Amino acid sequence: MATHSAPHTGTEPGREPPGQERRLDLRAELNEFLRTRRARLKPADVGLAEYGRRRVPGLRREELAQLAGVSVAYYTRLEQGNGHNVSVEVLDAISAALRLSDAEHDHLLHLAKPRHRKQRPEARRQQVRPALLHLLTALEGVPAYVWGRRTDVLAWNRTASALFGDWAARAPQERNWARIAFLDPAATRLFADWESKASDVVGQLRLDAGLHPGDPLLAALVGELSVKSTDFRRLWAAHDVRRKSHGSMRLTHPLAGELTLRYESFALPDDAEQSLSTYHAEPGSASQEALGLLASWGADAAREWAAAARD
Repeated sequence: MATHSAPHTGTEPGREPPGQERRLDLRAELNEFLRTRRARLKPADVGLAEYGRRRVPGLRREELAQLAGVSVAYYTRLEQGNGHNVSVEVLDAISAALRLSDAEHDHLLHLAKPRHRKQRPEARRQQVRPALLHLLTALEGVPAYVWGRRTDVLAWNRTASALFGDWAARAPQERNWARIAFLDPAATRLFADWESKASDVVGQLRLDAGLHPGDPLLAALVGELSVKSTDFRRLWAAHDVRRKSHGSMRLTHPLAGELTLRYESFALPDDAEQSLSTYHAEPGSASQEALGLLASWGADAAREWAAAARD
């Protein structure tokens, strides 16, 4: 059995983005988000009759404006990215007309009415409180890790490393779910439903983009993934946003075989940009037994995981 060890932390000195400062274009983001949300609705979905042929899929601007109770010219200006003077009440009405989820509604508010932010946001990895590192140690036997902005993995316990791979062996900038999901071939084998995992990751990045449009590291990450992954380009272009706080996933682990796990993610009360994620199996199941074996192997499992994934 592996000996007890402290949780790992991905906290490192700041990473300066390569080249000149980058930022995401909020007006373009707002335009594409509203356009794609409108395109996914059919007139019948919102109780409207459909007349004649349509040049584009989904609702027309005038139909959406009618549903939201605003003028076509007003809505058109908003969809073109001119949302500076729009009221929250109007955004709520448009959100209801578009049938946005809670996460999508929040994203719309962030895009249309961004809060005042520094011109050059802090480009450093987030710090994990010492008490949280102690908590990760106390949770040994349960895969647990702390993740933050840009889907960076900030700290983890040895069972999480045994389940998902040896994060300690990765360079700091590579401890990132987006890079792992789209650039590491082992991820496509680990996640039985890779498309769902990849969509969740992109949806979270979209939320971050609305909250931190001036984050140069986020812009650099999106740019890198757009160049290197056709799947990322496809999912990013959909403009879907997701906030997954719980659910289930199936894994095909190179050592433990098939596992079905439930996960819970908790936003930290003193830092909403960091979350604690834990994984557990149904009591008495084969997955629980396999998870127990991985926990007992600890660091050895993480190293063997990495070796098996390379084969």
